[in-house]
Amino acid sequence: MRIISGEFRGRRLNAVPGMATRPTTDKVKESLFNIIGPYFEGGTSLDLYGGSGGLSIEAVSRGIDHATLIDRQYAAIKTIKKNIEVTKHPERFSVYKQDAEKALHFLSRQAQHFDLVFLDPPYAKQHIIDDLEKMVDLNLLNDQALIVAETNQEAHLPTENWGRFEFLRQQTYGITVLTIYRFRKDEA
Repeated sequence: MRIISGEFRGRRLNAVPGMATRPTTDKVKESLFNIIGPYFEGGTSLDLYGGSGGLSIEAVSRGIDHATLIDRQYAAIKTIKKNIEVTKHPERFSVYKQDAEKALHFLSRQAQHFDLVFLDPPYAKQHIIDDLEKMVDLNLLNDQALIVAETNQEAHLPTENWGRFEFLRQQTYGITVLTIYRFRKDEA
């Protein structure tokens, strides 16, 4: 795994040891950022299931000002911190070892708001809709925030607008499905 583009381009990243996490492949990551970016003019991002931290590090490399990464596994947190060291800019990242639901409440109490959200939960624990509804309830999303969900084909996420989420695109790469939404503060 490597950082594909931007300020930290070409730097190698470590994967989380073991089989508990499944890192986004460089091919999928490159395609994803070509769809949603490829570059950003500031903003904040949230990775609710951080894994190795590769998506957030790529986002910061491409212009996101600050990334918040959450994971509940010690091995993932250790890997994220090691990968952040590669950037030589640890001040642009916040890392928390917490369960996703508790982390959302914590971030709400911190008055955090996000412009870009990555949701790449373990395939057996895909609760994307619940996570997004909770983010709306807790006022964590800025208007026009982009939401990127990485799932397997069994997730069956909506491919039309729903609630305050505008469906933008769904793309399949082998067993991986990327679904992208835009959040609207005011319902259409």
